[in-house]
Amino acid sequence: MFALSRQFVGTSLATLLCVIGVTSLQYPRMNKMLATKQGLSSEALERDVLAEKARLNLLEKIPSFGYDNLLANWMYLSFLQYFGDDEVRAKTGYALSPEYFEIILKHDPRFRLAYLALSTSTSMYAAMPERSVKITEQGLKKLTPWAPLDSYYVWRYKGVDELLFLGNSQAARKSFQSAADWASKHSDEDSKLSASISQGTANFLARNPNSKRAQISAWGMVLQNQIDKETEKRAIRAIEALGGQVVNTPQGNQIKFPQND
Repeated sequence: MFALSRQFVGTSLATLLCVIGVTSLQYPRMNKMLATKQGLSSEALERDVLAEKARLNLLEKIPSFGYDNLLANWMYLSFLQYFGDDEVRAKTGYALSPEYFEIILKHDPRFRLAYLALSTSTSMYAAMPERSVKITEQGLKKLTPWAPLDSYYVWRYKGVDELLFLGNSQAARKSFQSAADWASKHSDEDSKLSASISQGTANFLARNPNSKRAQISAWGMVLQNQIDKETEKRAIRAIEALGGQVVNTPQGNQIKFPQND
């Protein structure tokens, strides 16, 4: 019986890896792309995007055979490869970003850092905040204040998308309030700080749905995450446009809020 079980597990894993390997052949390997992309035409790049979309559609449907974390991690690495190729993305855009996260969070809804990458890549770069919020909402149904321990961050990412990219201050207030409620259930210093910041943002929005302080706080969260230099520049420009200031200190960036909200 034990031998049969081991055989089944080994066969399932081999099947999953074979499917992943076959689908990978539909998309050029990154080192090959880096070596040849200078000479690729826009038409060729678009064909690669269509091939990658087909690969993602297939991967979304295949069973994981119990190796959900393996598949989620592998897909996250694949996303980083896609997102990080700035030269190609400048020509083809970031429209496939949410497709990666449909798969990643389907297999590992507790993958907290994936929600951060989802928010940035899909809302800010692909200009699809509705899709980002929808995927995040599906993931939140499988989270609790304790699993994973820092799950309250997911509510914050959702609130940032709703406030800054959807302009839905009412939904954002509820998300930041949920983030504060979940974070307050923990006694560590990071959770206490997160609870305080999230509660403050929710309070700003309760008093003034168009609160500049709330928007600056949300951009401050984006800035704090330090996804990449371009995102950092966007966040600083947005904070300054709202009347705030970003001051570089030995402890990191500090934000000065405007006197009037």
